[in-house]
Amino acid sequence: MASAATAPPPPTSLKRIVAASLIGTTIEWYDFFLYGSAAALVFNKLFFPGSDPLVGTLLSFLTYAVGFAARPLGALVFGHYGDRLGRKKLLVLSLLLMGGATFAIGLLPTHATVGSAAPVLLTTLRLVQGFALGGEWGGAVLLVSEHGDAERRGFWASWPQTGAPAGQLLATGVLSLLTATLSDDAFVSWGWRVPFLLSGVLVVVGLWIRLSVDESPVFQQALARAEARRAAPNAGAAEPEKLPLVSVLRHHWRDVLVAMGARMAENISYYVITAFILVYATTSAGVSRQTALNAVLIASAVHFAVIPAWGALSDRIGRRPVYLLGAAGVGLWMFPFFSLIDTGGFGNLILAVTVGLVLHGAMYAPQAAFFSEMFATRMRYSGASIGAQFASVAAGAPAPLIATALLSAYGSSTPISLYVIGAAVLTLIAVGAAKETRHRDLADVEAAGDDRPATAPAADARTA
Repeated sequence: MASAATAPPPPTSLKRIVAASLIGTTIEWYDFFLYGSAAALVFNKLFFPGSDPLVGTLLSFLTYAVGFAARPLGALVFGHYGDRLGRKKLLVLSLLLMGGATFAIGLLPTHATVGSAAPVLLTTLRLVQGFALGGEWGGAVLLVSEHGDAERRGFWASWPQTGAPAGQLLATGVLSLLTATLSDDAFVSWGWRVPFLLSGVLVVVGLWIRLSVDESPVFQQALARAEARRAAPNAGAAEPEKLPLVSVLRHHWRDVLVAMGARMAENISYYVITAFILVYATTSAGVSRQTALNAVLIASAVHFAVIPAWGALSDRIGRRPVYLLGAAGVGLWMFPFFSLIDTGGFGNLILAVTVGLVLHGAMYAPQAAFFSEMFATRMRYSGASIGAQFASVAAGAPAPLIATALLSAYGSSTPISLYVIGAAVLTLIAVGAAKETRHRDLADVEAAGDDRPATAPAADARTA
């Protein structure tokens, strides 16, 4: 039974909080995925001309990977201040940074205009995008997790996760519309800039909604307890409050490793299925760019729909069983995935991507609640963000790059399938070694004391 500290807010309030997190994450993922799609379609021509087409794509994906390299730094900075100042303030800042960088990409001069300065500017703005996204995810899922109750936390916390397919859907949809209505020359000349410039409008809408929500009550109560301890008569003799990062590494290093392992199959499979497919389908399977974009568009809509269902299932049977199902499923699906694409049929292409994303959703949906429940409140933003974003450097960042390199070296999808299967095995080991978390009360775990690991069961925390 949830304590008074974690009693859920009125339904309209919770729905508004979910909407604020969802719209913000949708905009941020739109910005981030838009770059990935553009990297596969036009950036190789505009910023890395004169190379072999596949080499140009490889260089383009290299700048794409740079954005992931900045995500751990964003996780550290935003996690620290999010655990000290609150979730809401940092979420507003992350949205401004991401939206500003994306809008600026739409104004960039190309290699034909400024030479080598063009890819340098592109890379710099990609770093800003990665830094912002590194702080966005943790804050968005925590704001929802800490407002809701334990009974339906998996369901409600999965809604910010739908921001990823919603952003993919929006980015792919805009690109698909432009490629369908513009000639290739017009799209390469100016059409690719339109979706980046649209980000400015989306950010204004996102800020208006995000500024209207309240700070997490669990965080406010934890902050009040910390301030009361500092104000107590014997506070001078007490041990000073540690930095969130120090507390995470002291008490939760195992949880950080579990989170990183859990992210491997989820992150790698997603970028192979949604970003690398634009390269593989057009270069190896002879599918048109428009057909590949349409397949990702349809599959992303299904992905969006199934994530809350997987989240609700994790409330009934646990985070681990759902996550393990997704990891095993993605690994088993890789060989059929590429076989279906190789047929060149549009229906088979849709089936390949849709099944892949449905299985991915079984990992992605419970991830928000699962990671939130691993850490105590005053180190939760840091812990969840570090676990998620440090893994992205080894997982999502190089995934399209490695897949493209394997395709270039072997001319076959088999090594790429084995690459994803290897990631699935790592995730199965990590999640299999973790403890189930779905019954933990976030406030009760914190109430047991800041220096106590949050991995203790909630019942123990109440009786400690």
